[in-house]
Amino acid sequence: MKKIVAALILGIFIQTSAFGIEEVKKVYLQGAINAAIENNLDLQAAELNVNIAKNDIKSANRLQNPSFDVFYNYGASGWTEPRQLGLSQTVEVAKRRARKKLAQSNLKLVEANVDYTRFDLKMDVREAYINLVAAKSILETLKQQQHLQEDLLAIAQKRVEEGKVPDIDVIQAEIALNQMITQVNTAKVNVKNALFAFNKIINTPKDITYDSMDNIFSEENNFDEMLTPSPNTKFPQLNEIMPKALKNRYDIQIAKQEIDVAEKNLTVIARQRIPDISLSGGYAYQMPMHTDDGRFNSGGYIGASLVNIPLFYNYSPEIQNATLKLQQAELKYQSAQNKAEKDIGAAYDKFLTAAENLNYYESKILISSEQLIDISKKAYESGKSDITALIVMKQSYKSIIVGYTYALTDYYNSWTNFLREVNDESFDL
Repeated sequence: MKKIVAALILGIFIQTSAFGIEEVKKVYLQGAINAAIENNLDLQAAELNVNIAKNDIKSANRLQNPSFDVFYNYGASGWTEPRQLGLSQTVEVAKRRARKKLAQSNLKLVEANVDYTRFDLKMDVREAYINLVAAKSILETLKQQQHLQEDLLAIAQKRVEEGKVPDIDVIQAEIALNQMITQVNTAKVNVKNALFAFNKIINTPKDITYDSMDNIFSEENNFDEMLTPSPNTKFPQLNEIMPKALKNRYDIQIAKQEIDVAEKNLTVIARQRIPDISLSGGYAYQMPMHTDDGRFNSGGYIGASLVNIPLFYNYSPEIQNATLKLQQAELKYQSAQNKAEKDIGAAYDKFLTAAENLNYYESKILISSEQLIDISKKAYESGKSDITALIVMKQSYKSIIVGYTYALTDYYNSWTNFLREVNDESFDL
């Protein structure tokens, strides 16, 4: 019996574990963007707004439903009045087309917002991918530093055994190594967190964990893979790219479309003052017992009336509010235009600064620091310097390498931020 229970528990555990297994799929940046566009749940929810807006056009273009009327008289007061069967229909005057145009304008606004959401998702994926590779790069750098510290400890132990240095050198080397191990552990957690954030942005319902194909920033052609221009490119002046940069700004396009929506909404509201026409008609008859001559009489009737005459209420508050909303939309459009140039200018300046810093790292800082660490290591091995100086130099070298990784990350993210401002993922400088 115990064996059976144990087998059942084991089977349940294995089955649960099997359901929890997710496929790990490594992708380059473009593949990650494609996966997000195809599977992102928030984007799918936003895209449904387009279908809702299309249905709103059909709703706005509706005709009023008719009414079926019956008049049947009882008692002496209506003894000679005809009985009637008919239909009545309210005909809207100058309202239906205005409503349809408003709904069509709102559809364009919804489509622009969905396009903006889709573009923003692409930029979020770029940023999350860059941050993931940055976390991996820092982890790789710290692992290399850990190996260097292990080599340093081995050298210190050998020199202590040879009696060339005191035991304190080993203690200092062990402390430096243990500090590096804790930094490596923290970097591993940072990679996991970056991976979670990356998949949160992609937001797919499938049991797939997406991971970056790039493990570090230092591979050849990394700028091409990151869809980013080389920092050695001769970048143009801001005034040369500004007209092109403003061309695709979604916020300006959306603000302009909001003006059109507000104008058409004002038209719809103002036309509420126009009375509608109610038409009625049908069949009327009198039974022989209700006529003077004792015969069955039949015929038809037709009628018309003006309804909803703006006599007691003329929709002035609604019209005033619609006018104010139009003014708001116009101010938002002007504001979007004014802010756009400043945002683009700030983003481009930050990008150029990031490129300059990265070039400075690659042309001067990295080369000099690599030479300095080699000289310091050889000096300690030959007894020309103490271990404290070497440890300090290694820590400085680690800071430089990590700083270089941050400079790369800042360069990639600065380009992404610039693309966010120009709203064009394929913007060519």
